[in-house]
Parts: sequence; C-alpha cells; structure tokens
Amino acid sequence: MTKPTGGDARLTALKMIASVLDRGQSLADTDSGGSSLSSRDRAFALHLAYGVLRWFSALEWLSAQLLSKPLKRKDRDIQRLICLGLYQLWIDETAPHAAINETSEGARKLKKPWAVGLINAVLRRFQREQDVLLETLQRHDERLAHPAWLLDALKQDWPDDWVAIAEANNRAAPLWLRLNSRADQAKTLNVLREAGFETGRHPFSPAAVKIEPARPVAQLPGFSEGHFSVQDPAAQLAPGILQAVSGQRVLDACAAPGGKTCHLLEINAEIELTVLDRSAQRMTMIRENLQRLGFAGRPGLKLQVADAADTRDWWDGQPFDRILLDAPCSASGVIRRHPEIKWLRNAEQVAEAVRIQAGLLDNLWPLLRTGGMLLYATCSVFRKENSGQVNSFLERHDDATAAGPDGAWGRIASPGRQILPGEEEMDGFYYAVLRKTR
Repeated sequence: MTKPTGGDARLTALKMIASVLDRGQSLADTDSGGSSLSSRDRAFALHLAYGVLRWFSALEWLSAQLLSKPLKRKDRDIQRLICLGLYQLWIDETAPHAAINETSEGARKLKKPWAVGLINAVLRRFQREQDVLLETLQRHDERLAHPAWLLDALKQDWPDDWVAIAEANNRAAPLWLRLNSRADQAKTLNVLREAGFETGRHPFSPAAVKIEPARPVAQLPGFSEGHFSVQDPAAQLAPGILQAVSGQRVLDACAAPGGKTCHLLEINAEIELTVLDRSAQRMTMIRENLQRLGFAGRPGLKLQVADAADTRDWWDGQPFDRILLDAPCSASGVIRRHPEIKWLRNAEQVAEAVRIQAGLLDNLWPLLRTGGMLLYATCSVFRKENSGQVNSFLERHDDATAAGPDGAWGRIASPGRQILPGEEEMDGFYYAVLRKTR
C-alpha cells in the first residue's frame, strides 16, 4: 500500500497519463511539471501513472458501471481522475478517506468544482458495490486490462497461454542487475546487502541478481563505479549465445541503450566490436554506459551513428564473424516494465516493425562471413516478429540455416526459442541463431 501524499502529485500523474494517451509519449519521456515536486511526491506521481496505465481498460470499465451517463470528451481529465481514485481503492489499497477526498479535490484544482461531488459519489459507490462489480468484471476481457487488438493477437499466437501472458504483463517486473564480470562480484553483493538490500540469483543467467526493495539504480551503491548494470536476465542471455571469441569482428547492429554492447565487452574485451544506432541521442546513452563501465576508447571498439540497414553508409567492406541483431520490435514482451506500451502500439505499428526487421535481416546478411553467426533477437511475443520472421528469411536465403539456441529456458519456437513474460521472472524475449553456409 502506498502512503497518501499531496493532490499535486495526483495532478502530475494525470498529466503523465495524458502525455501517453493523448500525445503518444512514453512515461520515461514525460515530465508534466513533476520536476517542481519533492522527490517523494514525484515518485508517488510516477507510481500512480504506472498503476493507472497498467489497469486502464479495467478501470474504465468500472467507471462506466458507476457513472449514470458517460462524461464528455472535454472532461476526460475527470474520467481519468476517477480511474486514478479507483486504482487507489482497488489495486493500491490506499486508505479510503485519502483516496476519495484527495481525488475528489483534484477536480477543484482542475478548475472543475462541479465534478468534486460526482467523483466523491462514484468512489463511495465503488466502496459499497466493490464485490459485485469485481465479480462481474471477471466475466469480461476488460479484467485483463489490455486493448482488444492486443488480446486478439495474443489469443491467436498463444491460445493456451494468452491469459497467463496478460496477467504477467499486469505484474510489475522485479529489478534485475547484471554484475560486471570484470569487477569483484562477491564484494559488490556484500556492499548491496550491507546497504539493506536482499539479493537473489537467477538459474539461467549467472551474472543476474534480483534486488529488493527496488530503487532507482543511481541510488544503489556501486552503480556509478561500474560494478553492475540494470538488465533483465532474458536480455543477459545474448552474449552467451553469440559466443564471440578474441579477435573476431562483431557487429552490434541496433545497440542502444548499450546493455548487450557492454556485456559483450565484459565477457571478452578483445573482440573487434562495431556498434551502431541510428539515433545520436541514443548513441550518447551507449557512450555513457561504456564510460561508466570503463570501456570507452577501447582498441577495436567503433561507435557510429547510422541506420544498420543502409550498409553503404557505414560498412568498411570487411565481413563480420558475428552479428547481433536486437531488432526494433513491438516491445510486447516488456509490457510489465512499460505498461504504456499497451496504449502506444497498434496492429499497424506491429506490421511496420515486421517490415523493418525483414529489411535489416536482408541487408545485414551479406556482411556475415561464411560460417558466421547472426543472432536475431526481439523483446516481442508475436510470432510474426519472431519465428514467422525467421522462417520468411529462410525462404528468401538458401545459404542460411536456423537452429536453437539450446537451453533449458523458454520454449522451442520452430525455429528459435521464446520466453514468455514472467517465465522464471524474465521479460518476454525471442532468440534465433542463423548460420551462413556458404
């Protein structure tokens, strides 16, 4: 349960929600005046925004049952304020007097005093009828708090798992670190434990450590010194699959924010690594991570702002032994970390991602040495981005074979392996190993 705080935090949360739903921004890119809040209230506003967006369609369904008539579009801020109050009462288990009174007074701060009584009445009615309403909600898909197109796609691709995927998406992900293999890992763990954090290891990723309670990573001792990075165990599997060895030419084709880039160098700093990203701003993030971990200026390390698919703009004509293509995708496997993805994506965007992925595969394939490996990865659960994409690629390229990767994690996806969200506490991820036969 979250302790109540000031109404301004609630209004900041509303602005964040509006930035996502009305302007298509991610929560990470929103500010909405929150910088004027105390750190405590800023954290509370983020907590509310994440929670409402995680459960938005379920909250909308509940509010529709409680309102005598729909609100006008110009009053969607009041609609969302009601959703915020319902979230606090239902999911967050906030003290009722705080949730109801503070949320209702939010309407006055929005200069809509007429809505104060309405919000108060709606939330108090939810208190009285909560059991019946929630029982009825369980008979509707809205209980899963996903847009209809996304649920339909999950049902089609995962007829036996779609409910479990949606439920996993609605649980906040734990904080996972990747311990730097070039640092004293035992000492790093001891420092974290002495600071009051509980730690847990992962069965499939030896460098992965779960931290509880979760905190902003900059507040964790050892982060600025490069002793660890934030990375889900599913993403940490990539370098072990790629198996790059000293002296090999390796391409990290779509590298930002640089987690896999740094992990490759932590495992073997003697590879010749070319790092690409089409965004100069995101390349800055990669540089910052490399600097923090002590890899900036490393011999054989080349960073370039470029579109990996436009090979004439950046390739020097020398083939690569290994290519890591962590392809742009729907990010449907990381919704539990970024609930706004549910409301920012649509079927047309998924189709566009599929087109971009195919172009990257086709354009990067000629750069791979005969006998080399291209590791194709996405943080998606959609088959058209994953096994479907790889099978289409194999039909176009008779010099390619697909296999594994081998492992006890995930499930066979024919070809490749798929991790579904929440499995072994990992994000949804897909890997396929493509080898060049001639």
